[in-house]
Amino acid sequence: MNAQNASIVVARHYTAHVPVRLEWEGESIMCNQLLDTRTAPEYWLAPGLMDVQVNGFGGVDFQAENLTEADVAHAVHEIQAAGCTRFLLTLITDEWSRMVAKLRHLREVRATSARFKHALAGWHIEGPFLSAEPGFHGAHDPALMRDPTPELIHELRTLTEDDLVLLTLAPERPGAIEAIKLATSLGIVVSLGHTNADGDTLSRALAAGATGFTHLGNGCPLMLDRADNILWRAFETRGPMFSVIPDRIHVSPPLFRLIHQVLPVESLIYVTDAVAAAGAPVGRYHLGQLEIEASPDGVVRQPGHLYLAGSALRPVEAVFRAAEMLNVPWQQAWNHYSTAPAEWLELPCSLAAGQPADFCLLKVSPNGELQELRVFVAGEEVVQNPSHFADYQRGEASSAA
Repeated sequence: MNAQNASIVVARHYTAHVPVRLEWEGESIMCNQLLDTRTAPEYWLAPGLMDVQVNGFGGVDFQAENLTEADVAHAVHEIQAAGCTRFLLTLITDEWSRMVAKLRHLREVRATSARFKHALAGWHIEGPFLSAEPGFHGAHDPALMRDPTPELIHELRTLTEDDLVLLTLAPERPGAIEAIKLATSLGIVVSLGHTNADGDTLSRALAAGATGFTHLGNGCPLMLDRADNILWRAFETRGPMFSVIPDRIHVSPPLFRLIHQVLPVESLIYVTDAVAAAGAPVGRYHLGQLEIEASPDGVVRQPGHLYLAGSALRPVEAVFRAAEMLNVPWQQAWNHYSTAPAEWLELPCSLAAGQPADFCLLKVSPNGELQELRVFVAGEEVVQNPSHFADYQRGEASSAA
């Protein structure tokens, strides 16, 4: 870094692998210039990460009612300190009236918080239009599932005005194909998930306008028919962006590698599906009405249940775990969690002039281990908690054991 001017950094570009000079003023990048030098700066420069599925973070559950500005500010700070400069706040299945009330309240909180407003790229509504079948509903309450109707889709669009909205639904539910057509006509992005739809229904959902598939490999039973199951059907489906949780828990390393071999690499994005336990100590938390428990090995479940309930994964961990599972440089994994989701949702996420000054500086060892992470949001460096990197190292050690 250039310590003489707080608005200039000199670092190695994460994909070009050459020194660049990044200059910003206020909240915007002014220029990004290649340097003619053979001296390798100690830091790598990369765009901020973007997560399209965050249910909570840093001990804060986004499903809770009447969250305060302080609650949200704390969660946002912890997410950004872990490398994720923008995200979609995810609300999961609940009574529709409660979901709407929580969404309305969170929009009011956003209006009072500049940090939250900058970090919040939009909303991810995951439910209640999901499969109620055992296993496919995951940690969502099957008793609260319902069919999508034009009235509910219009209500969601009216409430969110021109906000970005990602809606996950199961296309086999009655009225779902018509709901997809309506939602996409209103500018809502639709993703398929928690579904046991057959191949024809998946195809019809994509033809109706769906463009995503939520957390592939999850939202399905532990035991699947080896001849015909939702994974095989998804593998045969071309067109959507598939999100994957790279924590070694939701998707095993062999399956993670197979996903990258079978599906077009440009169609894969990474998410954490983080809950309140992410970026927080081991212990018990809440995911809406559910009590959940984060164990030392990083697994998050309802106590006494087998099914996973979100993850405790921190964003920067997701990149390095993905790279390790694929045996590729971390730079190759970074785009799946930054530029790829941004391009899908038509959001800014680059180091080009005129873009928001949201970026990460990383110090990485020759063998690919993260040694230091510095995060800048709207041109200001995020103050790191001294325990963050130690927590990251401990998490890596425990997950590899």
